[in-house]
Amino acid sequence: MLPSKVVRHKAGRFLPVILAGLILAACSGQGPQTSTVNIQGPVTASSAYYLQQAQQSSDDSKTDWQLLAIRALLKEGKYPEATQQLSQLPQQLSETQQQESLLLKAQLLIAQQKIKDAEPLLAAVKTGALSQDQLARYYSLQIASAQGRPSLSLLRNYIAQEPLLKGTDHQGNIDATWQTLTQMSPQEVSNLVINADENVLQGWLDLLAVWRANTQDAEMLKSGIKDWQTRYPQNPAAKTLPTQLSQMQNYTKASTSIIALLLPLNGQAQVFANAIQKGFNDAKNGISAPVTQPAAAQPAAADATASTQPAAAAGSSTDPISAPQQQQPADTTPQPQSQPAAAEPASNAQIKVYDTSSQPIEQVMQQAQQDGATIVVGPLLKSNVEKVANSQTPLNVLALNEPEKIQNHPNICYFALSPEDEARDAAHHIWDQGKRQPLLLVPRSGLGDRVTNAFAQEWQTLGGSTVMQQRFGSTSELKQGINSGAGISLSGTPVNAAPAEPQGVTIAGLTIPAPQQNTPDVVSTSSSGGVDAVYIVSTQDELQLIKPMITMRTGSRSNISLYASSRSAQAGAGPDFRLEMDGLQFSDIPLLSGSNPGLMQQTSKSFNNDYSLVRLYAMGMDAWTLANHFNQMRQSPGFTLDGNTGKLSADTDCVINRKLTWNQYRRGEIAPAN
Repeated sequence: MLPSKVVRHKAGRFLPVILAGLILAACSGQGPQTSTVNIQGPVTASSAYYLQQAQQSSDDSKTDWQLLAIRALLKEGKYPEATQQLSQLPQQLSETQQQESLLLKAQLLIAQQKIKDAEPLLAAVKTGALSQDQLARYYSLQIASAQGRPSLSLLRNYIAQEPLLKGTDHQGNIDATWQTLTQMSPQEVSNLVINADENVLQGWLDLLAVWRANTQDAEMLKSGIKDWQTRYPQNPAAKTLPTQLSQMQNYTKASTSIIALLLPLNGQAQVFANAIQKGFNDAKNGISAPVTQPAAAQPAAADATASTQPAAAAGSSTDPISAPQQQQPADTTPQPQSQPAAAEPASNAQIKVYDTSSQPIEQVMQQAQQDGATIVVGPLLKSNVEKVANSQTPLNVLALNEPEKIQNHPNICYFALSPEDEARDAAHHIWDQGKRQPLLLVPRSGLGDRVTNAFAQEWQTLGGSTVMQQRFGSTSELKQGINSGAGISLSGTPVNAAPAEPQGVTIAGLTIPAPQQNTPDVVSTSSSGGVDAVYIVSTQDELQLIKPMITMRTGSRSNISLYASSRSAQAGAGPDFRLEMDGLQFSDIPLLSGSNPGLMQQTSKSFNNDYSLVRLYAMGMDAWTLANHFNQMRQSPGFTLDGNTGKLSADTDCVINRKLTWNQYRRGEIAPAN
């Protein structure tokens, strides 16, 4: 038997070993350890850092580091690497890890424009198991999956996300909610069915009603917003107004006491300038409708005899400066046989007209400033607009054309009837009708180049794929094609337009970069290969040949929808033409689409049924209205106005965009397009 002190000594030597063994045993009995890595919080480091941490970890935290690395990779737009890491996640995940992986997989699919595949993943997410940061990301994904299409579901997602955000993200949510509302038509808003407990949504809808009722009266709008804030003190917008409404609170009307109207009063553009000037003066004098004539004396505009003066060619309906010179009557602004009825003058403003064809634009601008002009309307020629944009003038300027490259100046807005503007509107109209494979039939000319580029860029912005184009030549070439029975094959080559700078989605720390779009070098799509819409930019004579040639190849019962620009809409289109065009949709300005039949009839007669000049007359009328709302459209994002040339809106660069009216030929009549 060993002495007791020896036993005590050996026991003391083995005690640390025994304790260590007990600790290890206890640890092994607890199963996998809970990671200290927080995958439910924000990502603050680079993907390289998280990947390094994952490589250095061997316990359960390895998966958490992987999940954080995937989030960082998605934020950096490194989709292939994120896909690879997702495939390497273990099969067995904890509940928290499972929810995070669902969010990441959905985010990757949305970034790749695979919205339908992402929807079931988002539906599987258990929102009750998410942290506030994850919830904000979840609603961001739901918002991104809507692809900007206004809906009740989108509004609810914005409202649910709002309490989870702070700072600029919170203001971004408020602004996006407001933008969604303002993009909805009054009919769409009235059709919304909301629950009785959706007080926040009801407040938003009432705010929209206040804005729409008072959008043309800044003082009434201020009063209406203040009253709304009293009625809805807890609404998030009552505490943080949308930026647009906040700016309108500080809105002061621009002075229009002396208006300088800058137009080329001599040379090739004189006829266009005269039409614009007449419209501007008529709007200033409050002219809105002609004196009613006896019914028997009123010619039907659609059946009006074709003018002896040819309509402007090459798209002059949308781009007056590019139109060829025409032989005009001696008096380029003939007076109507019966004067339009006028209310009290709309304004006492003094209009001073300056001829930009007689001296350099720099001198004209200087003279207008010396004469005390408070706002300039014009110039009209693109080259002069570019010089004014570079001049750093202190005057407010409503330019009547756009430079090649838009410059954002706080005192300049751009208003033009351009073929690009009409092409962008056509892209929206065709997209809204559910078409996804458009073909452009355009002339082999600079006009064709401009239309295809503008349409293709807008189509990509909407989420569309490559746009196809086919060019046609002269009328004689088209006649040869129809005489030979060849028809027009609905095939083409891709429009290699430089896409607009892609915009990603970034809300609540979640960034979904816009996907890179790869355009194939050569593509040929036949009528049997998926083309579902054809947008035709042609004159009326060309359209009379093109549509039958399409029918030759596709048949009269083809499901391919046909659309035409306003270039083909001219006076003299009788019942035979309308029957031949049956089913075709075409765009035009509201004035020529029946918004004011009396004014349309009188104005058409005034310009010998030259619709190109009627459109410029309408432009002059709208220029007057826009000049009187200059500060409002310059300071208020989302500004809209129902004009004679379209539903007008100003973007962030104060470029005035136009939403045109679309009509359709049906059984020999013209009716609104569905």
